[in-house]
Amino acid sequence: MTRAQEWLSFPDAPRIVAPPPGPKSRALLDAQGRLETDAVGYPHYFPVAPKVAQGATIEDLDGNRFIDWVSGISVLNLGHRHPRLVAALEEQSRAIWHALELPTEARIRFLEELQEALPGNLRHRSRIFFTVTGGDAVETAVNLADHFQGRRGTVAFSGAYHGVHGGVVSLTGARRYHVTSSFGGGTVVRVPYPDPYRPVLGADDGAAGTISYLEHLVTDPASGVDSISSVVVEPILGEGGYVVPPDDFLPSLREFCDRHGLLLIADEIQTGLGRTGRMWAVEHAGVTPDLVCIAKTIGGGIPLSVVAYRADLAKEPVPRGFHLGTYRANPLALAVGTETLRVLKDGDLIPRTRVRGERLVDQFRGFAERHPSLGDVRGRGFMIGVEFVRDRSSRTPDGDRAKAMRSALVARGVLMHTAGAWDQVLRFMAPLVIEDELLERGMAAFEDALESLDTPPERTAASARVHPPSGPQLSPRPEHAAPTPTLPGIPGRTLEDPPTGGRPTASRSSR
Repeated sequence: MTRAQEWLSFPDAPRIVAPPPGPKSRALLDAQGRLETDAVGYPHYFPVAPKVAQGATIEDLDGNRFIDWVSGISVLNLGHRHPRLVAALEEQSRAIWHALELPTEARIRFLEELQEALPGNLRHRSRIFFTVTGGDAVETAVNLADHFQGRRGTVAFSGAYHGVHGGVVSLTGARRYHVTSSFGGGTVVRVPYPDPYRPVLGADDGAAGTISYLEHLVTDPASGVDSISSVVVEPILGEGGYVVPPDDFLPSLREFCDRHGLLLIADEIQTGLGRTGRMWAVEHAGVTPDLVCIAKTIGGGIPLSVVAYRADLAKEPVPRGFHLGTYRANPLALAVGTETLRVLKDGDLIPRTRVRGERLVDQFRGFAERHPSLGDVRGRGFMIGVEFVRDRSSRTPDGDRAKAMRSALVARGVLMHTAGAWDQVLRFMAPLVIEDELLERGMAAFEDALESLDTPPERTAASARVHPPSGPQLSPRPEHAAPTPTLPGIPGRTLEDPPTGGRPTASRSSR
């Protein structure tokens, strides 16, 4: 049980006082719809207007409190407003906010801390290139690889997501992103990602099929590929469905690159900084890439990204102005990034993520045993994918069911997002600092939502309710206090009233 003084989150989440979207949230959503582009997507998935957030929880303008299993798409591995990050940000804000490329103390502290944290042989043997966004980092890494190699051509994998702006969109797999860009990228060679659940090149037998195909592309003079400089890979497929490749994939890919003089680029933007139960996902395979792309959590919500590359790759200095950006290495972001690295290295947060993640995978697989709509569960640490199918024999993806689950979870006070080519995968990516009690309540809500979708509509409407949380009942902070919530559709009943009939409450242990 989490002690009162250790809670970072709102201790009474999930709490629904006005079915989302509540009236205050709806007013802001309507204003956003009038003023902002129709291209905005997330308000359609999560119809809430956030007011304040702490730890692994978000409170909206209507007083609803949600358990956050989205983390800004793995931006918030340390949760919302981690006290140590807030302190670092406030201290830096009293010094300097913007400094171009001049060597501030914040900049040097970050560079030294990052060098110490890099994987394998990159540690203390790297040069750092600052960028602004994740996509910017990947595009820069490919440009650097081509520059170092003196040739062009990048292997990217199906299902990959490396960004959608400028030329980097050509590295991302989904066609829906290609049609929105008018800018061509470099030469991209697309290869199927080894997916054990949906194998294309024999992933059931490990990575042999993928490596054999890559060998064909490089060695067969009639393969149609003229030149390859590098291979860019997500150690675990992110937007493509949280696919964990066979254990031998990354080591085999490293050996393939070494045989043919290719540079291996690891996109650790979503997988890095503790997300998978290691500081870097490549560490599960004992592999060191030649270049690594880092973003998202490194800035704790403030835009910051970097490329770290082997110092010996540059036979001569990288030209000045090779890549420009006014907001690269913002001092505020650097101060937060330095403290992020320190928090992750202190204590046992990352090992605990690995252990707790294994337990969660087991729990999700337990749900799959009872619910045929769940076709596959896979993941490492707090990067877990739950795939929905229409039937298990054909493995036909069921994006409709996954999106219905997302909505059912919002109604129960849990935020969880989809991924995969057909949006058929719900992905668990909660902050690593989430309290055990919130994991239990969230898993109970997940199972309740599953059962509600398997239940005839008339029974679902009759039995739907908001469950009171279990665990220590801490008083909300005064500035966030809210009236005792009432149950939607049941006037006069509060969350303190005992439940009558229906399923057990979400307070039961899900361990």
